[in-house]
Amino acid sequence: MAKGPLRVHPANPRYFTDGSGKVVFVTGSHTWNNLQEITRLPERSNPTVDFDEYLDFLEARKHNCFRLWAWEHAASFDAAGRITYRQDPMPYLRTGPGDARDGEPKFDLTKFNQLYFDRMRERVIAARDRGMYVIVMLFQGFSITEKDKDHHDPWPGHPFHADNNINSIDGDPDKDGKGLEVHSLTVPAITAVHEAYVAKVIDTVNDLSNVLYEITNEDNGGPANTAWQYHIIRFIKTYEAGKPTQHPVGMTVQWPDGGNSMLFESPADWISPSPEGGYQTDPPAADGSKVILNDTDHSFFFTALQKVGIGGQRAWVWKSFTRGQQTLFMDPYIDPAPWYVLTRNGPQNGKPDPYWDTLRINMGYTRMYADRMNLAAMKPEPGLASSGYCLASTAADGAEYLVYLPQGPWVTVDLSAVSSHFRVEWFNPSTGAVVRGEPVAGGARRALTSPFDGDAVLYMAQVAEGARG
Repeated sequence: MAKGPLRVHPANPRYFTDGSGKVVFVTGSHTWNNLQEITRLPERSNPTVDFDEYLDFLEARKHNCFRLWAWEHAASFDAAGRITYRQDPMPYLRTGPGDARDGEPKFDLTKFNQLYFDRMRERVIAARDRGMYVIVMLFQGFSITEKDKDHHDPWPGHPFHADNNINSIDGDPDKDGKGLEVHSLTVPAITAVHEAYVAKVIDTVNDLSNVLYEITNEDNGGPANTAWQYHIIRFIKTYEAGKPTQHPVGMTVQWPDGGNSMLFESPADWISPSPEGGYQTDPPAADGSKVILNDTDHSFFFTALQKVGIGGQRAWVWKSFTRGQQTLFMDPYIDPAPWYVLTRNGPQNGKPDPYWDTLRINMGYTRMYADRMNLAAMKPEPGLASSGYCLASTAADGAEYLVYLPQGPWVTVDLSAVSSHFRVEWFNPSTGAVVRGEPVAGGARRALTSPFDGDAVLYMAQVAEGARG
């Protein structure tokens, strides 16, 4: 069972802790329809996610964290005005009078659909009982404007479209055919509805230990949106301050008009950046100003992942880990969305494509090492290893080094700060094989050779005097 609640580790703010003093290292994959059902028309529907099977899938790969996706719009429309897909359940009741643009009753934005919140709570509890943490997504950037032709137009199906609610809410006051003002502070009545919704979410899951919040997925960006996201972050923190439990709040990169500086300047506890600054190919060392969850959804789009291949995907996981970051994967899982089914390595015969298993499994491998090490005392030390990828603690008692070799076969590690001997372990990230090496004396730079072809992981832990061997 997941303990918690999580908070930023006071001694090593690159990570979370549950208050025990140990780091709680989070990593895992997520998929688009793990909260709401997505039905595509006139094509065949998406398969309904069996949530227990989904948790089995994550658990088998040693994942302990996922984003619980939220979609704000009830339907999308193509250029001819035909409905192309629907999402259900929605957070608000459809009471009418009158029909919305999708032919269903209009929304009453003052009345919540308890089914939505009950499902959210049930799924967070189910994850907690498996030792998993859930990032509860609150809003959705792909629900307020058509970002590309393949996703079609969500705005005519949004509850805040003037034609879709009985509350005289108009999320497009400038009449440009987009709902960008919905995710801004432009319309006070909308802000009030948002605050009531966020409060309802918090009331639903506040007592649960395994919760993190995410403001929204890939909003378009710009000053107005940034101000709105900062406002929602502060609202969550203020509202939860009067509750029994407080949870970490995250901001993920805006797209297409966002930048990582907006994340680092935010009041968020954790962030997910874009490729800007190397998060795709050579992640920078985390400095502890924010907990970084490096998510392929934002930093490493699937076409780029395919281009670097299995080896490059594996390298991204270990490079991120040794630079003090945690990783998330945007996983097609069993979603056969028609615009990428031929290119995204989506499901095969209703099962997740094993093409992505190297990436998935190596995320679990990093968690395995994170749980073994005293990660609270470790930080990225690129200069201590000739490969440039090193997590290290040079404490006089309990020193540890975790080094990634992208190519092998040898690496030089600077052990000058610690005079003790070290136990040596080599790990093969392509096979999971472990080989024990000969002990190494500290006090100098040491050259070590991997027993494997290709990339490798080197783990060294200080041994007490008299316990060598």
